[in-house]
Amino acid sequence: MTPYDPVKRFIDVVVGSAALVLSAPMQLVLAVLVRQKLGSPVLFRQARPGKDGEIFELAKFRTMLEPDESRGLVTDEQRLTRFGAFLRSTSLDELPTLWHVVRGDMSLVGPRPLLVRYLDRYTPEQARRHEVRPGVTGLAQVNGRNAITWDEKFAKDLEYVKDRNLLLDLKIIWRTMAQVARRDGISASGNVTMPEFMGPTRG
Repeated sequence: MTPYDPVKRFIDVVVGSAALVLSAPMQLVLAVLVRQKLGSPVLFRQARPGKDGEIFELAKFRTMLEPDESRGLVTDEQRLTRFGAFLRSTSLDELPTLWHVVRGDMSLVGPRPLLVRYLDRYTPEQARRHEVRPGVTGLAQVNGRNAITWDEKFAKDLEYVKDRNLLLDLKIIWRTMAQVARRDGISASGNVTMPEFMGPTRG
């Protein structure tokens, strides 16, 4: 723990609560649209590892149709709708995660919460990303998002873990807003988001 961590948590609660209240009308409209265009459930829920690897259930707005082989809906590319792609590119699907920030599962800024099955694939150094709460946005997100490699992502995650401070958080939030406006780095080449992380790159 650093001296900044209690301050960071206070900011998360205050700013996260305000953002949750202010975004409530928009979230209600989006929930209705998701229900109309994608059906139920409105929220996508999935177990993710948080601080110290503790598992929590992440909730976001749903962006994909349910798998259905008879309709040719098998891969992520086939299941992702135009409306879902819009939600992802604008990060509007992430609005429900503000609740996780207020609860303490997540922070406004930190390494993004990845899949539980990745936990045993990290090197000891990569696993340090779990020394802090996962973030709605992070240093890797403003340095390429999904257009950079896993090694580059983890290097930025570790840089954040080691150097986290208020000024860095403010810079990341500002750069996130600019990046969302440009819709940069939404996906890796040939993928809806990123290819699966299979483990550290072998030299």
